[in-house]
Amino acid sequence: MPIPAEGSKAPEFVLPASTGGNIALKDLKGKNVVVYFYPKDDTPGCTVEACGLRDSFKEIENLNTVILGVSPDSVKSHDKFISKFQLPFPLLADEDKKMCLDYGVWVEKSMYGKKYMGVARTTFIINKSGIIAKVFEKVKPEGHNAEIIAVLKNF
Repeated sequence: MPIPAEGSKAPEFVLPASTGGNIALKDLKGKNVVVYFYPKDDTPGCTVEACGLRDSFKEIENLNTVILGVSPDSVKSHDKFISKFQLPFPLLADEDKKMCLDYGVWVEKSMYGKKYMGVARTTFIINKSGIIAKVFEKVKPEGHNAEIIAVLKNF
């Protein structure tokens, strides 16, 4: 499935969260939502990205915005990652990769000549009405939090 375009309705999701229970997009109407997809808990790039968002959490929250991280890792893995780095936002466990597929981020990757399937580091900003306002593809973890804040300030 291709990445949904800016201006299109965000695909609905309901996933188990590190905070317990499930989180659904429909329950977040009235808030902006940053959904950032990342490959794996507690790996170097993913840690840099998550910690940058952690360090900007209050500023992002003050912009009427919720942050949700998504990877194919389990809730148990997410809980360890959150605890280790004191992440103040929930991580969603997309173990069956349905949300990754719906958002077009489960893709063929290549490392050292080997091809495999994995998550393309991508961030979506969904506005209060459930419309995708911004898509960041091929995200560079360092400084991504500042890019997100710059976009949110224009809402």
